[in-house]
Amino acid sequence: MDTQTLAAAHEIDFSMLSLFARATLTVKLVMIILMIMSVWSWAIIVQKHIAFKLARREASLFDRAFWSGEPLDELFEKTGSQPDGASEKIFAAGMMEWRRSHRQDGKLIAGAQSRIDRSMDVAINKEAEKLQGGLGVLATVGSISPFIGLFGTIVGITNSFEQIAISQNTNLAVVAPGIAEALLATGIGLIAAIPAVIFYNKLNGDCERILGGYEAFSDEFSTILSRQLDT
Repeated sequence: MDTQTLAAAHEIDFSMLSLFARATLTVKLVMIILMIMSVWSWAIIVQKHIAFKLARREASLFDRAFWSGEPLDELFEKTGSQPDGASEKIFAAGMMEWRRSHRQDGKLIAGAQSRIDRSMDVAINKEAEKLQGGLGVLATVGSISPFIGLFGTIVGITNSFEQIAISQNTNLAVVAPGIAEALLATGIGLIAAIPAVIFYNKLNGDCERILGGYEAFSDEFSTILSRQLDT
């Protein structure tokens, strides 16, 4: 490689901003889309982390109140029929159905246990929709970002070869910038995909554990009410 070619290669700016500025319109659009997807996924990651932390704290506080020995009717009067916490909502759903199942003479309407269980299951499913909301976006970003970046790379390399053919020159100063611009799209795609996949797996596991705690509480509460029904 001659000295003139090396000097020309050294003068080329390979910073990310310069590579982005020199890229074609299609590659720029691909990069912008990938950056938006990355910011979107990070916003979901932060929001879910905060939401799960609050959900675990609320469940812990309510669990202590539930097992404190306080009568369930008094606890229900404190929480109300429309509480804010997820555990409280599950508890309220069971208690409301429990009270509806009593007739005016004090006896229970047949099938009370199954209705109570279904009421709490509905409350759990509603909370599951809230907790799982946004996780699908992370899964989508993690799965398609590399392919979008690869598309940008293919377009960029194709344009580079066209420029080589037009200029009839294959030296480093001509080839390197176009290849670097094309590969930047794949790099941004990986930057968007890798955190999305990692945090999707973590947050999905956290979500399953939180929902498992709700289901365990529902089963324990249902068992307590079943004893009341038997007596």
